[in-house]
Amino acid sequence: MNPLKKLVGQTAIYGLPSIVGRLLNYLLVPIHTAIFLKEQFGVITEMYAYVSFLVVLLTYGMETAFFRFNSKEENNKDEVFSTTIIALLVTTSIFILLASIFAQPIANFISYPNNQEYVVWFAFIVGLDAISSIPLAKLRVENKAKTFAAVNLGSIAINIGLNLFWIGYCIPAYQDGVSNFFTEYLFTPTIGVGYVFIANLFATAFKFVLLSPYLYKIKYSINIPLLKKMLSYGWPLLVASLAIIVNENADKIMLKWMLKDTLGVDGATGMVGIYGACYKISIIISIFIQAFRYAAEPFFFNQAKEQDATKSYAMVMKYFVIVCSFIFLGVMLYMDVIKYFVRKEEYWVGLNVVPYLLLANICLGIFYNLSIWYKLSGKTRYGAGIAIIGAIITITMNYILIPFIGYLGSAITTLVCYFSMVLISYWLGQKYYPVKYPLKRIFMYLVLAIGFYGITILLDMETSLFKYMIHSLFMLLFVAVVYILEKPKKVLIS
Repeated sequence: MNPLKKLVGQTAIYGLPSIVGRLLNYLLVPIHTAIFLKEQFGVITEMYAYVSFLVVLLTYGMETAFFRFNSKEENNKDEVFSTTIIALLVTTSIFILLASIFAQPIANFISYPNNQEYVVWFAFIVGLDAISSIPLAKLRVENKAKTFAAVNLGSIAINIGLNLFWIGYCIPAYQDGVSNFFTEYLFTPTIGVGYVFIANLFATAFKFVLLSPYLYKIKYSINIPLLKKMLSYGWPLLVASLAIIVNENADKIMLKWMLKDTLGVDGATGMVGIYGACYKISIIISIFIQAFRYAAEPFFFNQAKEQDATKSYAMVMKYFVIVCSFIFLGVMLYMDVIKYFVRKEEYWVGLNVVPYLLLANICLGIFYNLSIWYKLSGKTRYGAGIAIIGAIITITMNYILIPFIGYLGSAITTLVCYFSMVLISYWLGQKYYPVKYPLKRIFMYLVLAIGFYGITILLDMETSLFKYMIHSLFMLLFVAVVYILEKPKKVLIS
């Protein structure tokens, strides 16, 4: 099979749960923003920012290490799986125990002294997620795409269903004075935004139960020399992943901590809520990137054995940028419609961050494509170094800009950070694992998408049918340019 077609197919299959899940979560945004005030939505945004750090810490690079060592013929595949699972079971159990014991001090530290239950709930959420990541990785390695999709989609269905029940039905019903079995016995109004977290906990537990047969089937034995090699391979990835999480989520945490003295805790949390809600609009590119990564990582490792591997990597990069550029253009040209996913107008004041965040996510996706050079060459410490540089940029620029321009400074910082990481990774990659990427074509598509958006800003048309016709014309023009430049060349035989 053509490598690109194979990757497209795997992206569709493995990315299906991610795409569906994130789209459905995306569709929950109107419900959350309609029910919750910006201060309450800020709680959700902030708590999940903390969670992103914990998920990376608890897996500590073992998922990618599992792919790496499972693909080596000299290793016993069952032993690799068993060693990985045992390591994660031990570290996760310790984490959950400590988080439960010190729940109140942790809650006090993050300014939620009356909600120590959040700490316990999320300890179990991230712990079960960490353990589940390896059975899911095994499903990907074994090409059990249907099982992989079914497990994740089942978990997503639980999460969405409980969100709709508690937040979409129970809270409005209670506010309207409705009294029935559901509102009396299955709902406690004081929990509020906590129901978002409880729904997540049930969904994570459901996924863990579905994957538990993998934990029972294996013969529990740990290969210490193998574990040392996996940890040695994985720790730079842990550092890199942590640094990337800093780049993705430090802004949401820093916004609250840096603004709470001037705006108060509620005011600062409200700013986080506005930023978090508008950040959700940029999730469309994130959905595609996540789906792409699920398929791309094993694909890149397997493709490395082929003679024309670097050609495949270059081709994948080009089409990846084309898709991302198209998404960017679509979101920005139809922002007048898309903004209604964030229901309350009090959130719309932050829409000016969206173009920066979309471009930042494109840069992040490009970085993920480029990162194959240090994963294949075993120079993962370089990946860690690049991400650390990005984290330094993130923390420094947020510290400088937030006091002056608030969350807009965070959005600009995110773009500068990821763009810098792309430049550094490309430069090092060409030195240690050169790939001839079609830079002129890639740059042209990005500039074309940004240019078309810029023209619509200069036209400054009020919302009308004519405006959408013009914007649709630009979308079609972009597609036409791509088709003309990328369509297969016909070979004439005389």
